Order: sequence, then C-alpha cells, then structure tokens
Amino acid sequence: MTTNNPGYIVVEGPIGVGKTSLAKRLADAFGARPLVERPEDNPFLERFYQSRKHFALPTQLFFLFQRARQLQELRQRDMFSSGYVADFLMDKDWLFARANLDDDEFRIYEQVYAQLRLDLPTPDMVVYLQAPVDVLLERVRRRGVPYERLIERGYLQELIDAYTQFFHHYTAAPLLVVNAAEINFVDREEDFATLLAHIRKIRSGRHFFNPLTAAL
Repeated sequence: MTTNNPGYIVVEGPIGVGKTSLAKRLADAFGARPLVERPEDNPFLERFYQSRKHFALPTQLFFLFQRARQLQELRQRDMFSSGYVADFLMDKDWLFARANLDDDEFRIYEQVYAQLRLDLPTPDMVVYLQAPVDVLLERVRRRGVPYERLIERGYLQELIDAYTQFFHHYTAAPLLVVNAAEINFVDREEDFATLLAHIRKIRSGRHFFNPLTAAL
C-alpha cells in the first residue's frame, strides 16, 4: 500500500458502525474503487429479520455468493491499477453463519464456503470499526430502513462479541482497530482527516485508534 495506491483495503464491523460510509470515503480519498455489499439485492433479508430461524440459510448463502462473485471479479481485473476499498471481509463471513444456522445448515454452508473462498485475495490492510450495542441500535434507527428496526438487541450483541473474538486472533493482514463510538467521519471533516492520516502510516502489525485519547 502506498499513498497513491492503497492496494486492497477492507473496512469491517457490525451493522450500523459506519463501514460502508467509511469505505466509500476512503476510496474517494485514495482514488480507488469502492467494493461494497448490496443488501438491498438480497431477496431474503427482510424475511430473515422477521424470522431468523426460517430464512437464515438462503439469506446467508445469497450473501456468500454475492461476496465471492465480487471478489472473483476483482481478481480478474487489474486490481492494483487504482486499488479497492471494500466494506466486507470474506474471512469473517462464517461469523454470521455460525450465529444463525443450526448444525445441519452450517455443515452445508461450510462445504459451499470452502469451495468459494479458494484463491481469493488477501487484504493489504483491514480497518475494524467498534462501537457499543446502544450506539449501533441508535444509528440503525436513524438510518430508517424499516426491516432493520426488527434487529434484536441480543442478536446484535452476539455479533459484536463474535467480531471481537474474530479480530482478537486476526493476523492475515495489518489491522487497525478503531473506536467508532464518538468519531463522525461522514459529517466531520476533521474526524475523517485524522483517521485517514493514521491509516496512511500503517504498514504492518496491529494498531488501535481511539479518537478520545488522540484528542487528549
């Protein structure tokens, strides 16, 4: 990753934390291409939030195929010409599968996942956004997507815990963990500029960015 070419950056975190907004801003700042999830294309998603047990498997498999297709297209292009910034990490896809599928469904998912994830690119850097469940619920509410209001607090906390555990052990790429509870990189230009400067300096290892600490 260089100043002019970010390579392949991934922004990750639970729903409502701001990963898509940040991925788009980073892509614009680097002159890179954004690679973002399209939940509105998933025909099962609204039914999933209405009844997780009955629609978990088709919802999960749709997202899995969508993400794998996007990444395969990325590999087929000259991804290093301008770089990409994505709002999803393929390696964490199973977090949602494990949280939502029963054992038999999960075995089916694992077989499909094992085939699709072969030969996919490894990010040059991952930015992991964290925020407490109350912050995420409020952001989801403000976003105003009707079916997202069906998200249960307990389910969201379960996802937060799964993300925390996953990234505690993540070593595949340089990692920046960001406390996103107070930072506003969409509406406050100084917040985004500070985070961007921090991202530009990272070349390897694990790093932490807490805007409150930085301000002090």
